[in-house]
Amino acid sequence: MRLVFVTVAAIAALITQFMMQRGGDFNLAVPNWIGSSPAPVIGVASVIDGDTIEIHGQRIRFNGIDAPESSQPCDDVKGFRYQCGAKAAAALAEFLAASRPVHCEFVSWDRYGRYVGNCARADGVRAAGWLVEKGQALDWPKYSSGAYATQQATAKSAKRGIWAGSFQAPWDWRAEHRDDGQSTSAPLFAAGNGGCNIKGNISADGERVYHMPGQKFYDVTNIAEAKGERWFCSEGEAITAGWRRSKR
Repeated sequence: MRLVFVTVAAIAALITQFMMQRGGDFNLAVPNWIGSSPAPVIGVASVIDGDTIEIHGQRIRFNGIDAPESSQPCDDVKGFRYQCGAKAAAALAEFLAASRPVHCEFVSWDRYGRYVGNCARADGVRAAGWLVEKGQALDWPKYSSGAYATQQATAKSAKRGIWAGSFQAPWDWRAEHRDDGQSTSAPLFAAGNGGCNIKGNISADGERVYHMPGQKFYDVTNIAEAKGERWFCSEGEAITAGWRRSKR
């Protein structure tokens, strides 16, 4: 028993030394060494930002990628500033709404207690790879080992999403804004709309108008479902239901 105790103590010392040497990177690996992994999380997702969702109250960070933060700006091809973080979130919401539910497999816990996972739609298309290939997120080599480098090269070559203009890598933008990556924001598209982000509004004179993310009155438009207003997952759905697109 004494020999067993000494052996365990020696292993613990080696692990501690390794932790001190590796510093911040180690926090992503520890949970995989201790105890059993959590079960997959399956359900309709609410979008927190371009790389984070919430299912049944569990916040989930996509493994191996990094999307612009919700308040992060980028420049488009003409040099005009736009909210690329909000645009990435809107793209993710539309992507997830096309095939529900979302299925997430556990990879690790991050330093903020978030479930880090590999997530796919019901049709099997993985969210992380899709976001990178559409230019809405970056491969994060620090954690991905270049898993999405091919998709990123495709997006860059085609000038998709943020690659159409100029931008700052999200991890650099956070460092400058003294935010080490912890997202404390509420879901950008709350659970009540099931991840759909097109706002179907009824005007004072009874006209049914839908607003797309990025349009002038989108942010100030509130949806009152009790009045017959609603959320749509696609423009086609809104048009079929009798709504017309806002002119601005």
